[in-house]
Amino acid sequence: MSRMRKEERKRQIMEMALRLFSERGYYEVTIADIARELGMSVGNLYNYFSSKEALAKELLLYISKILGEEIRKINMMPIGVEEKIQRIVEFYFTTVQERPELIDYFLRVYLAHKEVFKNGCEGFLCVSPFVTELMIFFEEGVRSGELRDQDFFSAFGLFMGYLGGMAFINGEGMLPNELHFYAQDVAQNIYQALKA
Repeated sequence: MSRMRKEERKRQIMEMALRLFSERGYYEVTIADIARELGMSVGNLYNYFSSKEALAKELLLYISKILGEEIRKINMMPIGVEEKIQRIVEFYFTTVQERPELIDYFLRVYLAHKEVFKNGCEGFLCVSPFVTELMIFFEEGVRSGELRDQDFFSAFGLFMGYLGGMAFINGEGMLPNELHFYAQDVAQNIYQALKA
């Protein structure tokens, strides 16, 4: 029971840190801010995370696992690549709307403060659950003959650049319509760019 409570408290700390980092920025939030929001002492919070940097890295892995698990479910579906792309886009846009802190953390903390993640999160280390599922998606699409065989980074950059760009301009309030309005066109554009 104590272990379950500790895991739940750790999850609460991560969710609060995720919200605060996404709203205010990494350098504007202290461990004391996170502890205060949770009604706990700073010392107690350090029982869960040794530093703010360690918490930031754990959050990146946490987000990657959440996103990767959803992509894995889509990868397992007995449907074609075009429909998988549509489902990935819809899932990503739903995440942007329902859990914006997940995407904001990646776009506004991880990509903006690479210095925080340099020791232990180099390359794809802390985002590997998500990246691995996209690798599987691309590999299976090429194997089935539906996707063009190309360098992974080119395909990944196109796919995630498009989704990340849409999430960013949505977050800036620049889209005249709800984000899901664009899902079909975005999915179709990605498919057209990647298909064999």
